[in-house]
Amino acid sequence: MNDPIAEFRFKPFREMTDEDYRLIGFRSGLEIHQQLLTEKKLFCRCPAGLYSDHYNAEILREMRPTLSELGEYDGTALMEFKTKKEIVYRINYETVCTYEMDDTPPFELNEEALDIAIGIAMLYRCSLVDEIHIARKQYLDGSIPTGFQRTTIVGVEGSIPYKDREIRIVQLGLEEDACREVSDRYHRRVYITDRLGMPLIETVTGADMRTPHEIAEVADLCRRIVRSTGQVRTGIGAARQDVNVSVTGGTRIEIKGVPRIPAIPLLTYNEAMRQWNLLRLKRELERRGITAETFRSRTADVTQAVRKTRYRPLAQALAKGFQARCVVLEGFRGLLAWETQTNTRFGKEISDRVRVIECLMDLPNIAHSDGPEKSLPRTEWKALRTDLAAGEDDTLVIVWGPETDVETGAKEIAIRAREAAIGVPSETRQALKDGTNGFERILPGPDRMYPDTDLPPKRITQERLERIRATLPEPVWERERRYRELGVPPDTIVPLSISPYAALFNRLVTGKNVEPVRAAVALVQYTKRLARRYGKDNGLAPETVEGIFDACIAGRLAWDAILPAMDAAVRRGSFDALSLPPPCTDEEADGVIREEAAFLRENPPKRPERFGEILIGRAMRRLRGRIPAPVVVERVRRLLEEERR
Repeated sequence: MNDPIAEFRFKPFREMTDEDYRLIGFRSGLEIHQQLLTEKKLFCRCPAGLYSDHYNAEILREMRPTLSELGEYDGTALMEFKTKKEIVYRINYETVCTYEMDDTPPFELNEEALDIAIGIAMLYRCSLVDEIHIARKQYLDGSIPTGFQRTTIVGVEGSIPYKDREIRIVQLGLEEDACREVSDRYHRRVYITDRLGMPLIETVTGADMRTPHEIAEVADLCRRIVRSTGQVRTGIGAARQDVNVSVTGGTRIEIKGVPRIPAIPLLTYNEAMRQWNLLRLKRELERRGITAETFRSRTADVTQAVRKTRYRPLAQALAKGFQARCVVLEGFRGLLAWETQTNTRFGKEISDRVRVIECLMDLPNIAHSDGPEKSLPRTEWKALRTDLAAGEDDTLVIVWGPETDVETGAKEIAIRAREAAIGVPSETRQALKDGTNGFERILPGPDRMYPDTDLPPKRITQERLERIRATLPEPVWERERRYRELGVPPDTIVPLSISPYAALFNRLVTGKNVEPVRAAVALVQYTKRLARRYGKDNGLAPETVEGIFDACIAGRLAWDAILPAMDAAVRRGSFDALSLPPPCTDEEADGVIREEAAFLRENPPKRPERFGEILIGRAMRRLRGRIPAPVVVERVRRLLEEERR
């Protein structure tokens, strides 16, 4: 019988095909967190979007697990407790209040944020809830001082069109953002609290994407949908994607906080490869007779045995007074060199666990006998095997650090090695710059949400829904289809669909008969140039641009002077059509051209063959905004032809 896990081998990223991903049962979904453009935070009246690294005070807290009502501990809580972290919050009095520090109850839900969330849920074609119920979602990494995030569901069971099918929108929630992480070193994690409590929506899609590139395309479609409202924040960190990936035989793995959509394809390819290779590793362990039940390991203190090691990282650690433990993994020979991701081996899975849970941050933090060329000399491994009575089929793993950490580290090595016999452990992973991912924490359990008793339910009235629906933009997929039909340049279609000038484009084209290409170029390409020159917040309002177009329509401004007029409006802070010089008459244009031609004859250019080109440029500098450029070109041509005759 064919065994797809044993037979299929991953190709390089760029060589993988849709059929390859079908064979491995690739599935992926998204959880997109998008900040909303509100003045205030979600459950207090502190300003939203006011970022600063300045702080007035620090608060120190430690997280401890507690039993649930069922008498159980959450796996993530236990993992975080093992890290023995001190959590430090840096507080700026201008951006937080006692609510964020869990010293006072929450205010009423921000109505502006709720309106925006409902509107976006409508664009996602969700079924809206009749009543808003606030829940608490456990947040156990310290990024929220209370240990939980207040959240609510706004809409469920929506969908968006993609290719020849629909992508399910499982739900859209409204929740408060967490702190910004400043540093996470050893047993101390530092946050700054300015972002804490800002309103954001969480969009959860179905696991409907079949290839890594489809995930990026759907993420970009969702980005365009929310951006089209003009009511979400933009810039670095304003939107963050969590990507869920699984393959046949694997499990749902969550890659947290991917900041850039273009990074998604390589990240998810590597995660699919990792899961597939871990399944292959499980098969190899089964072939060797190793299962979760038969797995065997033992640990020994080898501080004295390796005190004279020639392996520099270990020698330097021992010189600091650190201790070393060696874990014997019976029957694991060669398996820590097993490839998992691109240029990544199974040994890194173990190293990551040690780094995160035991806070042994300095790398390398382990050495193993499956990679002797990068660790202890062979003679030292041989001596250790003898001392520990380890067989040739066993793998030795050394971990070093402070006494309390190294004990926990040795235990975690054995735990992760045993998990290899199970397959793919449920984890939250972090995106790395090279397109691979690393361990972040144990995946939270399903029972991490419970009702919030501090806030009453909020009824959503029909009148409110109708008011919000009346303000919604046209869906971006319909906008983009219409732009294509109008023949606007392809490179302006997507930017225009999410532009703050999209409504102006409609008014210009449908209400004022402006040529669609001209309008699109001005509203996308010209505004982009001005943003590069003066910054995105240059104050060029749609009303100002509309005034410039009105001047062109009225004949007070030449069409090719739109960009200079927009530039002048940014520099002056306004545009006044009444201050424009009157349109240029034919006689005045001919007079200017003759004057400039006479000047050039008295002062011949260094390259006489460019006489006509230079003449056009000089005339345009005097006539710009008063006469179309093609008219100047034509009148120069006529003048030169007359002179030649």
